[in-house]
Amino acid sequence: MLGTWRWNVVFGIIGTVLTVAFSIGNNPVTVMLLRGMYAFIAFFVLAYAARAVLTYILQPPSLAEEATEQDEGKGTQLDMQTPDESDDLNQLLKSQLQDGSLAQPVHNESKEPGDFRPLDPPQLLSTKNKQPEELVKAIRHLTGE
Repeated sequence: MLGTWRWNVVFGIIGTVLTVAFSIGNNPVTVMLLRGMYAFIAFFVLAYAARAVLTYILQPPSLAEEATEQDEGKGTQLDMQTPDESDDLNQLLKSQLQDGSLAQPVHNESKEPGDFRPLDPPQLLSTKNKQPEELVKAIRHLTGE
């Protein structure tokens, strides 16, 4: 059965408290205590019935137990690896050290345009060799003037 006899005592006390609370102003103390005792006994027995029903409802079906025994090892381990990209990282760092700027890394293998390429940021342009008119035009375009 679900739980212990202590749950029955708790339900019995709750029944007693409710009975006393509802009859405190209408009955003498002796009648109130007698009805409280009857309520304790009734709730104590009802708690056994409620625990038996809960145990029956929450019991897993026997077919599920057999299936879990067969599939016991499945789904317990996840075996995934990320690709080794240390060569791409080294290539990118070498090209940055040689150029002194952010340049496109050179890839050894050809990839489709939709493939994911880690550590392959878009090329950033520097403003060192630009004409002042082009810079003013770009700033006006960005500010919306």
